[in-house]
Amino acid sequence: MDMLFEKRTMTENLTSRSGHSSPGILKPIDASMERRVLRKCDLHVIPFLAVLYLLAFLDRVNVGNARIQGLEDDLNMRGHDFNVALQVFFIPYILFEVPSNILIRKVAPSAWISVNMTCWGIITVCMGLTRSYTGLVICRFLLGIFEAGFVSGCIYLISMYYKRHELQRRWNLFYTAGILASALSGLLAYALANMAGIGGYGGWRWIFIIEGLATVVFAVAGKFILADWPETAEFLTLEERTFVIRRTQEEMAGAVMDRLDSKSWRRVVCDWKIWIGVIMYLGDTNAGYSGSFFNATILRQVGWTSVNAQLLSVPIYALAALVAVIVGFLSDRLRHRYAFCMLGVCIATVGWSLLLAQDHISVVAQYIALYLVTVGTYITSPLSIIWMNNNLGGHYKRGIGAALQIALGNLGGITASNIYITKQAPTFPVGFGVSLALQWLTAAACTAFFAGLVVENRKRDRGERDYRYDLAKAELDNLGDDHPNFRFVY
Repeated sequence: MDMLFEKRTMTENLTSRSGHSSPGILKPIDASMERRVLRKCDLHVIPFLAVLYLLAFLDRVNVGNARIQGLEDDLNMRGHDFNVALQVFFIPYILFEVPSNILIRKVAPSAWISVNMTCWGIITVCMGLTRSYTGLVICRFLLGIFEAGFVSGCIYLISMYYKRHELQRRWNLFYTAGILASALSGLLAYALANMAGIGGYGGWRWIFIIEGLATVVFAVAGKFILADWPETAEFLTLEERTFVIRRTQEEMAGAVMDRLDSKSWRRVVCDWKIWIGVIMYLGDTNAGYSGSFFNATILRQVGWTSVNAQLLSVPIYALAALVAVIVGFLSDRLRHRYAFCMLGVCIATVGWSLLLAQDHISVVAQYIALYLVTVGTYITSPLSIIWMNNNLGGHYKRGIGAALQIALGNLGGITASNIYITKQAPTFPVGFGVSLALQWLTAAACTAFFAGLVVENRKRDRGERDYRYDLAKAELDNLGDDHPNFRFVY
């Protein structure tokens, strides 16, 4: 009851002091308070979410490491069985993204994330216990259901605490947890493979069992540690909650969408930015999953043992994580996204080109190519997510937009699951060729996104969207980023 009273009081304070249409009457932002509140948000919002993302990514991609430790032989898998086991995850993952992000708005994020994570941790353990290929496929399908909405929910939650050009560096710090998970998965697989024979289980089974148990433990702890929406964040005082909401609302310039009705649904579904954002993310998702699923396999194919292949994949991801953090800070500092996206595409292009020509280059050059592909991918991928988020206004618009981008962008994961044909190893001409083409599909989408934002901003500067001020007040106050005051960033 006290929390509901505080939330109502906070809303009344914001309304009485400013409303959506007259932010100019507010007192200037207190710089010292801003620094203090941002520090508290940085400590309470990002770190534990990043830990959970690391575990989520481990549970999603550890099947690639299990593969080279004997998964296929023990479950009598043949032909395209492994590819099917990979892609079945993405069917429910895509279908349940949007419903999950609508529900998380109505439920405390700490509760929603913790329950789903506990379920997928248990399922990961079951993957280590299954005795059949059918059991593995069923577990992968269930894993997709419960992991759906986690990443887009995190985008949604984090974006509610920060202004647009504070967000990229913080998202990249979060996102590097997934990159480091790709490196850590190799180290863990190397260590856990030595447990082969304990309890009569192969090493690949212990990879699933131990990582799944760790997920369950952290999921339960998450209920008590994770931050909820700014309106109800217990780590902030009432004054600080009001402050966080005020500074983000002022930057949105009236771009509010707190009511989900038929008109707001139409504004979401018909927004070209979301569909271009999906394409931006899809190409990089293919590249990211290609590395997570197949880097160790590729390294083994070019002559290294399974153990060495696991270990040699670690520095690739460590460098990618470092570069991603640096680029995130630069992008926010320079208040620019597009050029950095294209930089990532160009770096990855060099890597894919080298891999396509691997018959004519040394093993060392092939290894360097994996660095280029991974670094380039993890420059562009987190940028494409936040760039689109920066240009969506309103609670529901951001939540559903993020879910659609992550859901449909993960079609790239299905692509990655099918283009690396076993009989084409180790050159994988189809896999590398399709990945290169998708990388440039990302580049084309980024360019279209940039051009569209520039054109729309100029139209608004000329007053060509001012007719929307004549809409009924209920609709005007729920336009999201269609509000004439809102300006796009690029």
